[in-house]
Formats: sequence, C-alpha cells, structure tokens
Amino acid sequence: MWIKIKDVLFIVLLVGLTGFPAVAQISPGELAKVHSHLEGMSNCTKCHILGQKVSNQKCLECHTELKARIDLQKGYHASSETRGKECVKCHSDHHGLNFQIIRFEKEKFNHDLAGYKLTGAHSKKMCVDCHKPEHITDQKIKKKKFTYLGLNPACLTCHADYHQQTLSTNCADCHNVEKFKPANKFDHSKAKFQLTGKHQQVACIECHKTATKNGQKFQEFTGLKFNNCTPCHTDVHNNKFGQNCSQCHTGESFSAIKGVQNFDHNKTNFKLEGKHQQVECKQCHKTKLTNALKFDRCTDCHTDYHKNQFARQGVSPDCSQCHTVKGFQEFSYPIAQHNEGSFPLRGAHVATPCFACHKKGVNPKDTIWNFREIGKYCIDCHQNIHQGLISEKYYPASSCESCHNENRWSSINFDHKKTNFDLAGAHAKKSCRDCHFKKDNNGVERQQFSGLPVTCVNCHTDVHMKQFEINGITDCLRCHDLTLFKPATKFEHNKTRFPLDGKHKNVACIKCHKTIQDKGTTYVLYKIKDFKCENCHH
Repeated sequence: MWIKIKDVLFIVLLVGLTGFPAVAQISPGELAKVHSHLEGMSNCTKCHILGQKVSNQKCLECHTELKARIDLQKGYHASSETRGKECVKCHSDHHGLNFQIIRFEKEKFNHDLAGYKLTGAHSKKMCVDCHKPEHITDQKIKKKKFTYLGLNPACLTCHADYHQQTLSTNCADCHNVEKFKPANKFDHSKAKFQLTGKHQQVACIECHKTATKNGQKFQEFTGLKFNNCTPCHTDVHNNKFGQNCSQCHTGESFSAIKGVQNFDHNKTNFKLEGKHQQVECKQCHKTKLTNALKFDRCTDCHTDYHKNQFARQGVSPDCSQCHTVKGFQEFSYPIAQHNEGSFPLRGAHVATPCFACHKKGVNPKDTIWNFREIGKYCIDCHQNIHQGLISEKYYPASSCESCHNENRWSSINFDHKKTNFDLAGAHAKKSCRDCHFKKDNNGVERQQFSGLPVTCVNCHTDVHMKQFEINGITDCLRCHDLTLFKPATKFEHNKTRFPLDGKHKNVACIKCHKTIQDKGTTYVLYKIKDFKCENCHH
C-alpha cells in the first residue's frame, strides 16, 4: 500500500515539478480534434486492444457507416487499393489537436475506386461541387463538418428533378453525362405515341408545352392526350367530318388527303389526264370541292400567254389545237402547218426550237411569245455582225442570204469574183475568217472587209525581210504560185545578177545563201552584194 501511495506521490511530484500532466507521460500525443472526446486513459481501450496496436475492428465499431459499405463490398474502402490494409496506415492519430487524419491528393485520386466513375461533364467538376452536406441523406454522416461519405450516386442527389416525379428518376434513361440538353438517349419510338411523317420534323416544344408547376418551370412529357388529332391541331372543318382526321389526312402532310386520292375523278365530266393528274385540288377547287366549275375551254383555268395573237375575228382558238395535257412545252403544231405561213422552215431552221425565234422579249425573263410580224428579214432573229463593214452592194438590205444559207451558217456561197481579189489555188481552201477576222494587239478579234489590202504581206509574213521589195511592195507571185508556197517554182536564177553555170548548177542553195540573224530576226540572205570567188572559195 505504501508503495502505491509512494508511486502516486512520485507522479504528483513529477507533475508539480515539470508542469506537464501525467497522462502525457503515458499517451504518445494529443488526439486530433475529431477524436478529442476520447482523451483520457479510461478511453484507450475504445481504440486499442491491451498489449496490441490499434484494431480495425475497433475503428469500424465507431465508424459504422464505413463498415456497412465494406460489408456490401462498395466504395473506396472496399476497393483493391485499401482491401486488407490497417486503418492506421492511412489514418493515424496522437499527432496533435489540429492534425488532419484524412489526407490525400484530391487531384490524383482515382475516383473509379469509389465506385462511381467520373465521365463527361462530371470529370470537370470540383469535389466540393458534389460532396456537400445537403446531398447527404444519412443524418449521422450529415452532422460531420465535412466528409466524402454518404453521397448517393443517384442523379437526383445533385440534380433537381425538373420533371417533378412524372418521369423515371434515372436521368441516364434519356440524358448522358456529356450534356444535359438535348436528351439524345430518349427514343420516342418506345413511347406510346409514335412519331411518323411530318411529326418527325416538329420541335418537341410544339407538343410538350412549358408551364409552371409547384412554382417551378415545368415541361409536360406525360399525360398528353393523343387519341385523336384535335388536342394539337385545330379542326378547320368544325367537326363536319368528325374527329377522326386520319380518315382523310395522313401524317406525311396535312394537304395529302387520302379521301381525295381515292376519289375517281373520271366519273365527272372532266377526266384528269396528263399534267392535270399532278395538280392539287385547291388549284381548281378554290372554294369548296363540290362547287361547279367551268371547264369548256382551257382559258377557263389557264391564262392565254399568247395574248390573242392567234385570234381571228376576236376569238382565239382553244389551246388544245396546239398543246396537249402532257405539258405546255409539248405542242402539236406540225412543220407542214408552219410552212403554210409567211416563213416556211427549211434547212437548219427545221431543227431550231420554237423559243429561239418566238420568245424574243427585251428582258431575258420576259415570258411573252411573239408569233406575228417576225421573220421577214434575217436580222429579225440574227445579229448583223457585219453592219457597216461590208459594202451594201454585196448584201442589200443586210440580207444574210447573200453569203450564208439555211443549211449551215458556216457554209458560205459568196462569189468572190465580184471583188477585185479572185480566190485561186490555196486561197480557195481558206475560210473567210482566215483573212477577214484578225486579232489586234490587245487580243480582240476584229473583222475587215471593205478596204482590205490585197498585197501578199497583208496576210503573209515577209520571211525575206523586204529583200525582194520593189517600190515598197513585195510581190510573192514573182517566185511563188498560189498552189504551193515551197518550192519557189517561178524563180529563175539565170535572170539574176549571178547566172548559174558549170559546177554552180549543182551547188545547194544553202551553200551560198546563208542563214543570218539581224536585230533578233533569222532569215536567209538572198541579196548578195559581192560575187567574188574568194568570198565562197578559200
């Protein structure tokens, strides 16, 4: 007894001398704030087993919320990273009142181990965006100052139920984690109302209206009436044909009427043929389908685009005399009938479409067709590109027929002998454009007929660089003929200043007439000034 008293006195004395409580000599250190209620030697066994270290079992006896998750093999503490580890490996204590028992690098934490994989927009969130006290339903856990526990992975834990319990609480049935709108996982084909025809193009808001419910914005997706069309569509017939719109209309188009399509129009006095079969009912039946219509003449419905040009004694013939119901572009006006008029069709004119001559409005978009007072002169339809360039005597009244014919425009039958330049030899094979159409220095093609010079160099290049020019004129015909330019068959060397005799007769021209260059031009020198032997012979 004395020993015990002496021991106590020693402890008291020690405390008095050191100023430290005796428990500090036994405890490894002060407990963290969350465990501070366990200070004192009487509480040691709540965490420690006598003679042993901290027990996981003891920890889980207090932390029941973790034990429940581990028993269910859920959450981070049941993952492969923590399974089999001792609690104190990560959560040791006795390091001071302000020591943080729960410490980890949030940026490097693998959230997959917590049983909830962060994908899409969730991966961009901060921890505190989701781990909030208001998101915890367990009241015991909710009392903690801060915890990562107790968060339910259900969507409505963090997100407001916009649909107010009218749809599934599993938002993932319709939405994805990338973006809340649009609900691209929603499949309307699985709904009670199938979207077909034009309904597939209708915006959701047109049927699913937005209203206010319980003081919040609310869009109706359930409870809509669709047993007939009138909940969404106005009955323009005022119930005259009943409420079953589908008897006549289809989902493809409101104007596509099944009843009218099945109606046999041939039983009436006007059979629908050709293009008339494609005309919408309202184009003719502008009021009621049963109202009587006048259809004795085409102009009862169609406008006379010819504006009475074919009228005789004030009355125009019916369109059906020329056109058919297959289309306005098709006509039955034969060539033989056209040839009875003032302009018979011959040659290329036979293959010319009607609009090329008869549709000649000033405005390119003009739709007026002209059938009267045209075709008296070529220039009524054809542009006179020679105006002011060819003398009047060669084509009086600008008549194209003086040179051209109706079979082919490029076939010219002009008698060139009427001019002062008869076409002979190779000239007879040339086209008019070869001589009468030239490009100027700017590359613009210009034509010349009147006043066109007849000298050779006007069309041909003087390759001899004026060596044979006499009084400013080079006459190629002195040496060449009109049939073939080479060789110069009309040239006689013996009439030159150097007649060829003896061996000179067999010498090739190039031996004496050398090719030279002068001012950037290469040509053969024919006009030799000096005929000394030593000039050629060495």
